[in-house]
Amino acid sequence: MQGPKSMVEMEGEALLRKVSIFADLSPAELAQIASRCTPVLARRGTMIVAEQEAGSTLYIIVRGQVKVSHIASDGREVILAILRDGDVFGEMALLDGKARSASVIALEDTELLSLRRSDFLNLLNERPSIAISLLRELAGRIRACDQQISSLSLRDAIGRAATALIQLAHKAGKPLGPTMVIPRIPLQRELANMAGTARETISRALKHFESQGEIKRVGRRVFIHDFRAFVEKYGS
Repeated sequence: MQGPKSMVEMEGEALLRKVSIFADLSPAELAQIASRCTPVLARRGTMIVAEQEAGSTLYIIVRGQVKVSHIASDGREVILAILRDGDVFGEMALLDGKARSASVIALEDTELLSLRRSDFLNLLNERPSIAISLLRELAGRIRACDQQISSLSLRDAIGRAATALIQLAHKAGKPLGPTMVIPRIPLQRELANMAGTARETISRALKHFESQGEIKRVGRRVFIHDFRAFVEKYGS
């Protein structure tokens, strides 16, 4: 007979229900996975995963925000993605057994659940539907990277900044009529690394969008007033 669930297990089970790759699992299966997860707290600025290190753990974000980044040959940081509550990372190294392909750093104090490689691979063998969902997730990330590469190589600074905002809106935005609200925009330094430009350039681009009446900033929230028009104007 099983004992009562801990708060970590109950919270983990509730979170796993919201993670796309676990969406088709039963409550009993979610509870089983949650019982194998370990809570992790990463303070702001902590490197959770280091590029080129061996990978043995999958991470699920409970609360917080992290950046997935790569250091280019000239020493510049390129941010590949910003991940938030319910996102997973670290799965690629678990699948192919190779070194981590990028670093992951906490942008704010972040709570995570970690799952060991052996448990994750057993789960994939037992539930092939998870592998299919994971493929969809990876395909989405590849498409986003393709769009980012296109933006970096073909667009001016305004276009690059707009692409970064559009990516953030698709990832974490909340529609409010025709307006798209990005609740927690990264700092300008992080936006600049996403867009492949300087922080001062991002600052000028954001002021340009505001002067055109296209966005409004309130603290770290950004309102893109007519998101469809913004995408038609700046999207690829």
